Amino acid sequence: MARASLGYSPPPLSYFRHVSHLHNYTRLAATSAFNVSSAAYPMAHPSLETLGGARDIFLPALSSLTRPYNPFPVIGSNRHVETIFASFYRSTPDVRLRRECLRTTDDGAVSLDWVSSDDRLLPPDSPLLILLPGLTGGSDDSYVRHMLVRARSKGWRVVVFNSRGCGGSPVTTPQFYSASFLGDMREVVAHVGNRYPKANLYAVGWSLGANILVRYLGQESDACRLSGAVSLCNPFNLVIADEDFRKGFNIVYDKALASALSKIFKKHALLFEDMGADFNIPLAANAKSVREFDDGLTRVSFGFKSVDDYYSNSSSSSSIKDVCIPLLCIQAGNDPIAPNRGIPREDIKDNPNCMLIVTPKGGHLGWVAGPEAPFGAPWTDPVVMDFLQHLERGKSGALSSINSESEQRRSEGLHQLEV
Repeated sequence: MARASLGYSPPPLSYFRHVSHLHNYTRLAATSAFNVSSAAYPMAHPSLETLGGARDIFLPALSSLTRPYNPFPVIGSNRHVETIFASFYRSTPDVRLRRECLRTTDDGAVSLDWVSSDDRLLPPDSPLLILLPGLTGGSDDSYVRHMLVRARSKGWRVVVFNSRGCGGSPVTTPQFYSASFLGDMREVVAHVGNRYPKANLYAVGWSLGANILVRYLGQESDACRLSGAVSLCNPFNLVIADEDFRKGFNIVYDKALASALSKIFKKHALLFEDMGADFNIPLAANAKSVREFDDGLTRVSFGFKSVDDYYSNSSSSSSIKDVCIPLLCIQAGNDPIAPNRGIPREDIKDNPNCMLIVTPKGGHLGWVAGPEAPFGAPWTDPVVMDFLQHLERGKSGALSSINSESEQRRSEGLHQLEV
C-alpha cells in the first residue's frame, strides 16, 4: 500500500481504526495574459478561502476554484481519517527514475531523481519542476509521484530533491537537513539551472519541504532563480505547529515521525560518534517525539541554543513578506500538522506576488476530493498545474516580447540586450 502522504511510515492500522520578480509581473499585468479586470471573472466558490496580493492576477487561471470543494464522503469528514487514509491507500504511480547523487560543498550529499529518458525525449528549454517532499519523505511518496506524473504529462521536466538521509539519499557527514538549512536548496537550484540554462525553473514543496522552499524564496529575494513556486500544507509557524503537534491524536503523528527520524539516524550513527558540545546522541537515537530528536541533534547541528530558538528562527511565516516571485500557497483549514492559525494571512495579503487558498477540509496532505478521489491524485494537483502552466505561458510570452524588442534594436544598430 502507498504510505507516503506524510513523508514517513504511518502508524499501524490500529490507530486508524481508533479514529520574474515583482517588477516583471507588474509589467506583465499590463499584457493580455494578465490584464484582467477583477469584475470580469467568476469568483472562487464560497467553500474556499482565497486571498493575497496576487489574487486578482492568478485567480482567472484557476478555473476549478469556481466549483465547490466537496470532500469524499466519510473519508473527508474527519481530518485524521483523511490524513491516514491518503497515507495508506492513495495509489502510487509507477515511474522509472534515474538517480543522480549531488555532492555539496561541505562534502554532504543529496539525491536528485529524474524521470528516465527525459534527456532524450524533452527539448532543453522544457520548463523544469523541482519537487521537495515533506519531513523524511522522498521520491517514492504517492503525493510526489502523482505531481510528477501530471507535470510530465504536460511536457515538463521533473526532478525530485531527496534531502540528506531521505528517500535513500546517503548521509556522508555528521549533519542531516533541517528547517533552517538552505544551503542544499541553493546548490540544487544552481545545479539544475546550470544543466538546463534555457529552461524556466519552478518548485513545489510539501509540509516541511514547503517551509524550506518559502524560506529560500524569502532569503533569495531578487536573486531567486525560480520563476514561480507552490507551497502545500506548510506549517509556516513552527512554534505553533510544535504546540499543536503534542496534543490529542496528533501525538500519533509525532511518534511516527520521530521513529522515522531515529531510524534514519541509526543507519548513520557511526558518523556521529564522539560528537561533543551539546549533542545528545542517545536522545536522538531513541526519540519519542520530533521535539526530542531536534533537541538531541538538529538544533545543536545548526547552532541554536534551544529547540524553541530553532523553531522560531526556522519558520517560513517570517519570509513571506520578502518573496519576490509568484507563489501559490494551498492549505487545509483542518490540517492537524500545519495549523490554520499559523498561516501568515496578513503578510500574504500585503505581498503582490502571493496568493493563498484554504480548503475547509483536507487533513495533512490528504485532500481526498475531486474527480480522482479516493485513490487517485489529491484535489490540489490540477490547481497546482494550472497555476504553473499559467506562469510558464506568461514567462514565455514575456521572453518572446523581450526577444522581439532585442531584434528590433539590433536591426536599428542599437546595443543588443542579453536575455
